[in-house]
Amino acid sequence: MKKAIEKIGGERYLQVKTIVSKGNFSIFRGSLPVLVQTFIDVMVLPDKERTDFKFRGQKIVQVNVGESGWIGDTAEAVIKDQSEEQISNFRRAIRASIDNLLRGGWRKEKAILSYVGKREAGVGKRNDVVKLSYPDGFEVEFEFSANGLPAKAIYKSKNSKGEETKEEDRYAQFVEVQGILTPFVVDRFQNEVQTSRINYVEVIYNKQIPESIFQKPTNIKELKKDLKL
Repeated sequence: MKKAIEKIGGERYLQVKTIVSKGNFSIFRGSLPVLVQTFIDVMVLPDKERTDFKFRGQKIVQVNVGESGWIGDTAEAVIKDQSEEQISNFRRAIRASIDNLLRGGWRKEKAILSYVGKREAGVGKRNDVVKLSYPDGFEVEFEFSANGLPAKAIYKSKNSKGEETKEEDRYAQFVEVQGILTPFVVDRFQNEVQTSRINYVEVIYNKQIPESIFQKPTNIKELKKDLKL
């Protein structure tokens, strides 16, 4: 853990309070991208996030603040509170994030950290594996390459049919941003099949974020406005 933190950026990494990122989000079908959306994502650690997706002139905004959240869709002309399932998915994503592991957010939920061992990661390569076990039974494994960089996050979830699936995030293309090594590509796999890719084009750390961007707008016209930071 210490090796990974130092490799990524040490104290600079640990002192990050906000993250603003822009890029492309691709949805895959049959291992090929079939839909690409642009996005801007704003995070105020540990559990406040807004993501604006744009596609063909339409916009979807998803906002989470702790145990609450809302979604706005200009195509459907709707602004509504998130369902319990959507909020649960957000909380699970935080639990399974590499930032939650390395910045120690799991301690507040009394999760248990353990060392699993080494795992094959290609010809002549082995990753170190650690596991977080939460009191409610949720578990997530994190793999780190020999040089300390995060490689994967792996956990299980249930799909819309109630079937258990293996979820896997793979980190790649690390770029130094403000002294912090940052993965500019995150690939999501479900049962070993790629389902999406996040490709960042810009990341900014510790930018001051106005609280107003997390507040639910009163009308669609307001939702359509570009995000101002």
